[in-house]
Amino acid sequence: MTAADYLPSRHSITALRKAARECQGCDLCYRGTQTVFGEGPAKARIVMVGEQPGDQEDLAGRPFVGPAGALLDKSLVEAGLERTQVYLTNAVKHFKWEQRGKRRLHARPSSSEIEACKPWLVAELEAIQPELLVVLGSVAAQSLLGRKFKVTQQRGTFVESEWAERTLATFHPSALLRAPDPEARAEMRRMFVSDLKKVAKALKSLGVKVS
Repeated sequence: MTAADYLPSRHSITALRKAARECQGCDLCYRGTQTVFGEGPAKARIVMVGEQPGDQEDLAGRPFVGPAGALLDKSLVEAGLERTQVYLTNAVKHFKWEQRGKRRLHARPSSSEIEACKPWLVAELEAIQPELLVVLGSVAAQSLLGRKFKVTQQRGTFVESEWAERTLATFHPSALLRAPDPEARAEMRRMFVSDLKKVAKALKSLGVKVS
């Protein structure tokens, strides 16, 4: 069983979000507090895809509201974009975690879990039909661009994909927070914002006003 068994007949974002609440397409539904579906304009020209909800997202039921989300919001502003222009979602809709004392720590989803959840992501992209797609990190890249795609090697370059004419891979903001030292964190942040500026420039070329 996968998420495909729970897709509604009507693939609007509203219908998908409602149906996803009942998804039991993989065992992660028993780990997470709730399904964390995508959020943003139903006809956004930019879709950004991350890995999975974190602890705070799991509790709030909204994507990118924790520390990584705060960093993303700040970086978007620096790049001349606004969160309200972007549809934000994840490759996996439930929080996978491991207990460490009283804390729930992130655990990377398996290939089978990513694949089981993919129908939701595909349905979101088909409903929105973005002109610009940004994949944040290796899990999102694995889900949408194939296992051979390497974010470390192909970061920051627009490619054409099945999902959008212009697709760009970059770091997941959580990777910046995990950088080993302040210098590495600053350099990754610089590259991340640079990538987002490319997205802003591409959006401007479509006739959309950016900051």
